[in-house]
Amino acid sequence: MSNEELTERVRRIIATAQHLPEEKVTADSTFAELNIDSLDGINILFAVESEFNINIPDEAARSIRSVRDVIDGIAKLLAEGTHA
Repeated sequence: MSNEELTERVRRIIATAQHLPEEKVTADSTFAELNIDSLDGINILFAVESEFNINIPDEAARSIRSVRDVIDGIAKLLAEGTHA
């Protein structure tokens, strides 16, 4: 999967979960800019885990603050082959 495809899928997941227009969610958006609180963040991570069939470790989940963090974290887990 290309980084571009990964980015688009993550943007779509976040936009859908937050009921936002997809164009408002960019790779450089922070969760604060998108008004994503900690509960929303957990729901997004569950959706991401399901979409990509991965398991995001709790310590990694706590450090996610932006769309880029989600993308980079997924890319790392996919590269490591850390599937659920």
